[in-house]
Amino acid sequence: MSSQRNFYLDNLKVFLTVLVIFHHAGQAYGNGGGWAYTPSNPAEVMPWIWHFFSVNAAFFMGLFFLISGYFVPISFDRQGVKVFIQKKLLRLGVPLLVVGGIISALSGKFEIAHMWYIESLLVFCLFYAVIRSFVNPIKEDCSSKPTLAGIFIFGALMGIGSHIIRQYCPQDYWTWPFGIIPLPMEPAHYLQYVMMFVIGILAQRFNYLEKMTNTTGACSLLIGILLAIGIYVRQDGWWNDFQWHWFGIYESLLCVFISFGLLWLFRRYLNGTNKFLKWCSEQAYGAYVVHLLLMLGLQFSFDGVWMGAVGKFLFIGVAATIESFIIAWLLRLIPGVKRVL
Repeated sequence: MSSQRNFYLDNLKVFLTVLVIFHHAGQAYGNGGGWAYTPSNPAEVMPWIWHFFSVNAAFFMGLFFLISGYFVPISFDRQGVKVFIQKKLLRLGVPLLVVGGIISALSGKFEIAHMWYIESLLVFCLFYAVIRSFVNPIKEDCSSKPTLAGIFIFGALMGIGSHIIRQYCPQDYWTWPFGIIPLPMEPAHYLQYVMMFVIGILAQRFNYLEKMTNTTGACSLLIGILLAIGIYVRQDGWWNDFQWHWFGIYESLLCVFISFGLLWLFRRYLNGTNKFLKWCSEQAYGAYVVHLLLMLGLQFSFDGVWMGAVGKFLFIGVAATIESFIIAWLLRLIPGVKRVL
């Protein structure tokens, strides 16, 4: 695959990284669920921001897993099982241990916070390596391509599974597998992550993303946006009750439609680069790794500065984004760190 055709995936990862940072920036000023910082001024609250959280959580980590899965077969084919595992342990395992260790030390308990994604991705990659050790890669040509019907069926299967899981493990419930394996996971969303990772692998093998037509991509994006608007207009009444009862299915459909829509949008209109975009792409992974600690530092430092709730949210989001990318860049200047970040 030529580098030209990868630019849109790099740019999309930068966008998702910034979205994650702003998502976490807002958690202190809404119902963020156990956030380490709480504003001392009770006026710094945005009751509406749960809509923002809900839409983000519906798709952005799943799309991260899809993009990561897309590059896994390429890396494995080029490196072989031994080097593939070594590089994943280095690039994913080392930041997990370092940042997870810092967070655990600061919190006084085992806690890896946002690094759960890195840990899960490492587990997925190791599972892939084990399977590929016994199974030959898929090399057959496939004439199929993404269609709206296919995207809907994929989302519906994900949604039915998620709906069943949520009867036992509601959203925002985190646990360790079997109560003993140190892999923090949210069962309500985990099926989505596994399926999106797998579809990313298949998308690379069958060249699905390049085959997606403009009509399919544009319609998928439109459906995803309409489903997202459906969450933003959710208040009391029958629409709220409907979503609350069937949210596992609703959210899954939103995930797949907006994900494929964004993949098309970036492929169609943002499949290029320049010095700034290239620089951002190179720092995106490191920015994700370091952003949480930097953000908490900003939130505590500016606690007494009044900007209004929305102003504080936007300020922290912008400042944390800039700081995270710059710190990632500075860390990568240290000899050897580029192999990790």
